[in-house]
Amino acid sequence: MLAVIQRVSEASVTIEGIVKSKIQKGLLVLLGIEDADHDDDIDWLANKIVNLRIFNDADGVMNISVKDESGDILVVSQFTLHASTKKGNRPSYIKASKPEIAIPLYEKFVKAIGDVLEKSIYTGEFGADMKVNLLNDGPVTIIIDTKNKV
Repeated sequence: MLAVIQRVSEASVTIEGIVKSKIQKGLLVLLGIEDADHDDDIDWLANKIVNLRIFNDADGVMNISVKDESGDILVVSQFTLHASTKKGNRPSYIKASKPEIAIPLYEKFVKAIGDVLEKSIYTGEFGADMKVNLLNDGPVTIIIDTKNKV
C-alpha cells in the first residue's frame, strides 16, 4: 500500500457537485492499493498513520499525533499512486489492484484506521471522479510505502 498523508486545516471530497465528506483539522490520506497488499499492511499502516507525531505541540514542535489532537481523517482511494513512468510518457497502472481486490482492502483499511483513531473516518467514493480540495497545513506531506516497513 502506498499512502500520501497530508496534514490539513481542512479537506473535502466533492462528487458530481455534491460534497460527500468534509473535515477540519486532521489528515487527508490518499491510498493506493496493489495486489501484493495484505491485512498486515492494513494494520501496520493504520497504526502508523494515526500515531504519526506531525502536529505541533505548545512549543511548535511536531510532537502530537492526529489522535492526540482529536483530529479527523479523510481517506481517498487513488490508484494513480501506483503509476509506473519508466517507459514513455503515458503512465502504466498495471501495479494498481483491480476493484474486486482493491475495494475490500480499502474498506478494511477504513475500518482499521477508524478503530485505531476511535472515531468515524470520512471517505471519498471508490472509483468515482472526485474533486479533492485541501488546505495543507505546514505544508506537511509524508509518503509511506508498506513495502518499506524497515
